[in-house]
Amino acid sequence: MKTQYEGKITLTEYLAPSGELLHPLPDTAPDRETLLRYYEKMVLARQFDNKAIALQRTGQLGTYASLAGSEAIDVVTALQMTQSDVLVPYYRNHIMQHLRGMDLADVLLYWGGDERGNSAEAQHQDLPNCVPIATQCLHACGVATAIKYREEARAVVTVLGDGATSKGDFLEALNVAGIWQLPVVFIINNNQWAISVPRALQTIAPTLAQKALGAGIRGEQVDGNDVFAMHERVSQALERARSGKGPTVIEAVSYRLSDHTTADDATRYRSPDALKTGWEREPIKRLQTYLHQQGAWDAEQEQALQNTVADAIQQAVDRYLATPAQPVASMFEHLYADMPRSLRQQRDIAVAREEETS
Repeated sequence: MKTQYEGKITLTEYLAPSGELLHPLPDTAPDRETLLRYYEKMVLARQFDNKAIALQRTGQLGTYASLAGSEAIDVVTALQMTQSDVLVPYYRNHIMQHLRGMDLADVLLYWGGDERGNSAEAQHQDLPNCVPIATQCLHACGVATAIKYREEARAVVTVLGDGATSKGDFLEALNVAGIWQLPVVFIINNNQWAISVPRALQTIAPTLAQKALGAGIRGEQVDGNDVFAMHERVSQALERARSGKGPTVIEAVSYRLSDHTTADDATRYRSPDALKTGWEREPIKRLQTYLHQQGAWDAEQEQALQNTVADAIQQAVDRYLATPAQPVASMFEHLYADMPRSLRQQRDIAVAREEETS
């Protein structure tokens, strides 16, 4: 049965930037143990981000897309998913991939230019990174179609940036998701920037979530820096998907605290005041302050966590740097079912030259 959504766009928020509660928490709010887990993984995400950028700056990693500012979106969503759900990521979802089983060394391997990091066995049925903008939305609908056809109680989650909502791929995906009532959750990381294009120049629409209404499906806004709001809305969207009640679009409002990638220089188009405001609203400090106020966190615990996380990341870096390079012949593999003669000739030449220099 198709159920067209005719509601309005709502904004869910509970935790102010100051760490104070704006409203009483619902009964379904995460408990202290869950909040601490969210916080620990958000700290891991931030430290990993900093380390990856340092590796890129020293020539040990390729171009890297930072996730700074979107830690609450990715961590809460990943930890609300079950192992049987499917993640269809874009290029900024490193911590989601890790929380769903990928070794951080494999994440680094991919950004280091080794495609083995994009096909790790630990991904299971999750799809690999998608760099083309918004195409992953249609891929997610394809996966969701298979799940619906098999009558499985599973959800597909796909993540995209605000810039992706201006692409036809996104709108086509919404249309088919609504028509077929697919078990897919679209998470828009509205970090206010599509490379150098600000949100205000993307669309005149008051929200990005309302684009869902044209497809007859549920659309809503969430404070993407608020773990309570993310927990509530993502868990409900996933449950709707798994129980056959159709798709959801969640616009998670955040702010990109970094350059678009390490190949970008955001100081050329973004004002220092805007960035300062973004840091004042960021998710990690917000949750940390709340935990302090609740007596659930202190400076000693913080230092211990920082040390533990730093050690884990360094071990991943060591594994990444110690990974032997693939033989040159590997670049010719998996291109054709039957390799054409011209490519075989190129492969043979490359292999011969590799042997000469080894």
